[in-house]
Amino acid sequence: MTSLPERSTEAWRRALSRFVHMLPHTRELGIEVLAVDADGVRMRLPWCDDLLGDASRGLVHGGVLTMLLDSVCGSAVLRGLPAPEVCPTLDLRVDHFRPAVAGLALHAEARVIRVTPSVVFTEGVLWQEAGRPVARGIGNFVRLESRSTPPGFAEALFAHERVEEARHA
Repeated sequence: MTSLPERSTEAWRRALSRFVHMLPHTRELGIEVLAVDADGVRMRLPWCDDLLGDASRGLVHGGVLTMLLDSVCGSAVLRGLPAPEVCPTLDLRVDHFRPAVAGLALHAEARVIRVTPSVVFTEGVLWQEAGRPVARGIGNFVRLESRSTPPGFAEALFAHERVEEARHA
């Protein structure tokens, strides 16, 4: 595996936005990649009524929280490796601290804790109000390297850079 050239935080934000918008469920729910840096990834899931699991009490479905943690942790994996690899979720543990409630966007942040030759370890957190976490996720992603990463995957993530370069040439 070869390393990619160093990219700006904005280039990474656009690349991970492309990634989450390639997946039908994250695209349809409107997940936004807010920031990407060397320490991790931040996302936002805007509120919509489809997120409800318990309409009578106004509570967000737990599966939505799990999906958002998986998405933000998986995106952190892409940023945390020398070159992006397709790394399927090996396991994801979610600790629910309090219910997520109707009417408020969900915010997510994740970072890579450790990278080994076979597994990438991550942790993420969700909140609706600053300083009041809703859930924490510990996600482990298996590294299959060339067996699962299609040729040109990293280049496709950053395809927008070639378009921008051509536009400014």
